[in-house]
Parts: sequence; C-alpha cells; structure tokens
Amino acid sequence: MGTDGQRSLTGQQGRRGRQGRPGRALVTAAGVAALAFVPTAAGATPGSGVTATVVAEGTSPGPLRVEAPEGRADVTFTTATIAPGGSTGWHTHRGQLIVVVKSGTLTRTLDDCTVEETPAGTTFVEPAGRNHRHIGRNLGSEPVVLWVTYLLPEGSPLSDDADPVECRPGR
Repeated sequence: MGTDGQRSLTGQQGRRGRQGRPGRALVTAAGVAALAFVPTAAGATPGSGVTATVVAEGTSPGPLRVEAPEGRADVTFTTATIAPGGSTGWHTHRGQLIVVVKSGTLTRTLDDCTVEETPAGTTFVEPAGRNHRHIGRNLGSEPVVLWVTYLLPEGSPLSDDADPVECRPGR
C-alpha cells in the first residue's frame, strides 16, 4: 500500500511480472470468442423480392399522440375521396384515426365549432369517442383524397353517425 492507502500499481505489476500476462491474454481471447456467439442487431441482411410503394405521406404540425384501444384492435387502412362540395356528414369514431391528406384541402368542423383546414401533404390524428363529433368537407374545386388508418376496438364500425353541432355565428 502507498502512504495514502492505495495500492501501488507499479508494485503489483512488478510482483506479477510475466506471469500476469498469460491470464490477461486468456481473458481477452475468451471475451473475443464469446462475442462470436452474441446475436447482433447491426448484422442486417439485404432484402430480396420485396417492393414497396409510398401511396401518401404527410407531416404533422406537431407531435402525434396515438393510443391503441384496450383489448384486441382492428387496424384498417382506407382511401377516401370527397368530391368538391361533398362532406362526410357528422360522425364519431370508437378509436383513433391517423389521416394523411394526399390531395386537396380537408376542412373539418369540430364539436366545439372550431374549423381546421388540413392541406395536402399534412397529417393529423382524429380522436376517439362520442364527445369528438366532427364533419369533414371539401370546400375546394378538386377532390380531397385521404389515406386513413383506423385503430378501432375489435368489431367496431369505421364510424358512427352523430347529431350535428349547432354552431352559431361568433362561436
């Protein structure tokens, strides 16, 4: 021990001399050999016979918060087209939707009478539940094309009809 209570490293090495080195070499060799048996995530293999086509993509205006339904879920992917002047009618969903606006501009009136315009190239999450009534409209001159992923409790319809919200001017 040194004067401060610590061992002198040079003293240990000096006592061990050449005898300490074969032990280190064996430990190093064993470690390298063990690594050969550890699966690695970085060793990806190239794909073969797979093609993919991006059908729509969009960027959210902020973070997307998605919640899956409790229990088993039905995941459904649809494309919907709303003609100029058309609408979805007032409705709700039993689970969340992830929506990408592929073309056109979707104008939604929400249950609190706020109006949101979502242009092509953007995405949003539509909330679940009866207290989230809304209607989607195409107020433009070209079709609105939506790519929608539904995350619904097993066996649920894609949407449920809802009574319209009475939005008064100034509300």
